[in-house]
Amino acid sequence: MTTQEHAVENVHRDDIRSRMGMWLFLFSELILFGGLFLMYSVYRYMHQQDFSIASKEMNTFLGTLNTVILLTSSLTMALSIAAIKKGKKGFSIFLQIVTILCGIAFMVNKVIEWSHEFAEGNFPGSSILANKPSGQILYFGMYYSMVGLHGLHVLIGMAIIGFMTVFTIRGKITKDDYVKLEAAGLYWHLVDIIWIFLFPLFYLIT
Repeated sequence: MTTQEHAVENVHRDDIRSRMGMWLFLFSELILFGGLFLMYSVYRYMHQQDFSIASKEMNTFLGTLNTVILLTSSLTMALSIAAIKKGKKGFSIFLQIVTILCGIAFMVNKVIEWSHEFAEGNFPGSSILANKPSGQILYFGMYYSMVGLHGLHVLIGMAIIGFMTVFTIRGKITKDDYVKLEAAGLYWHLVDIIWIFLFPLFYLIT
């Protein structure tokens, strides 16, 4: 085996390890949110009427808009990986930037939505929410916890993709070495999938 062949084999093994590590990390994230979804289901079963009343306070339009934004961002992220595989560096960079912009749009909408909820007094610790039934207090407590945790993941995902964009510009991510961008894409898709579950739980089921 030549030195070049040995180097290629080592890179291939590193790529496999990287992918396996990423999948294990994503699995741990699914366990985390899976536990939260299970807790939500139990509380909803115990306080069906209160959860139904509280869910009517949600801004379904902004929730739907954010769903469209994240689905679009998943598409642009997938296309950016496909582009780099074909050696279209500039187009891949453009799509990565669009993905980040979608993430920013998602967070801006979330700030607008939360500002409205805070103005209505629907937030943990407010005197208005404290006077509501315990089921509604639980609903908003879980809403801010789960959606807030998801928002944190969106911010982390945007930062990761930002680094990937810089790496692509500097030539560290190429058509022959794109495993880092693939890993970032997997993380971003997970963020989108989690929202696909959060959206109906808090916005659609009444």
